[in-house]
Amino acid sequence: MHRADSDSTRTAGDPGTVAPERRTLRLERGTELSYLVAGEKRSPALLLLHGFPSSARTFDAVIPRLARVAHVIAPDLPGFGRSEPLPSPSFPAFGRAIAELLDRLEVGPRYVYLHDFGAPVGLHVAMEAPEQVLGLVVQNANAHPSGLGPQWADTRAYWEHPDAEHEAAATAHLTLDGTRAQYVAGLPPEVAARIPSSTWTEDWRVMNLPGRMDTQRALIADYGRYVARFGEIADYLAARAPHALMLWGRHDAFFDLDETLSWMRSLPRMEAHVFDGGHFLLETHAAEAAALIQQFIERTTPPARTE
Repeated sequence: MHRADSDSTRTAGDPGTVAPERRTLRLERGTELSYLVAGEKRSPALLLLHGFPSSARTFDAVIPRLARVAHVIAPDLPGFGRSEPLPSPSFPAFGRAIAELLDRLEVGPRYVYLHDFGAPVGLHVAMEAPEQVLGLVVQNANAHPSGLGPQWADTRAYWEHPDAEHEAAATAHLTLDGTRAQYVAGLPPEVAARIPSSTWTEDWRVMNLPGRMDTQRALIADYGRYVARFGEIADYLAARAPHALMLWGRHDAFFDLDETLSWMRSLPRMEAHVFDGGHFLLETHAAEAAALIQQFIERTTPPARTE
């Protein structure tokens, strides 16, 4: 079942862009998934996957421009934003939910945007149907050991010893201050000042809804299983060598800058851009990122077949 919460509208001041329409879909196992959609279905698809602790609203500032060249689908991952939590949350379960969404929407070849927690989800989708991947957009997304620096010590210890004491240390950031840090940690003050506090206070409000904190705790534990798949991911990247664009905030306090080099070694033809931003790059550099993604799609979309 699909339901549209609002109609698409032209963006004020720019007749060439379309605001996204929010819809909901009831998955086969009953969970309601909320997502944004914009652009023409005949355009190449672009799957936008957000990270912790946000939702599809991460992409509010870029969707109108990207919808000029792509059929944009931006879901709230289960337990984030307006999407209901899954009974047993994990990154493979999220991947299956998003794959079901794409199937139900009859989405074919697609670009996949990877960010933070969206990376294990998007790579699951990509590796399950590699022939459908037109390209990857990598924005502060980890897929190599190099991204996990000393700041991951408590989390790594929890993966090795999943007891209550280690869980408490690994989940200590699940607070309002920890939620704020996702946006501003490591940023120069003048850059951090560009991000409104309403961004993280809304995330924190959602995280305190029923079932949401359980989802966060489950994903912190499951991320260790994602890390254990880095070898498989390396094999996928080497074998398929998808077109790729990197957009990276250099002040990311959670994924080390060395991760950019690992991505470029995995994908030697990757186009890479490093910005004076942080983990949530689009909060401060949306216009620059949207322009680069648009150009990437225009440059790499296969020519339409002629009968």
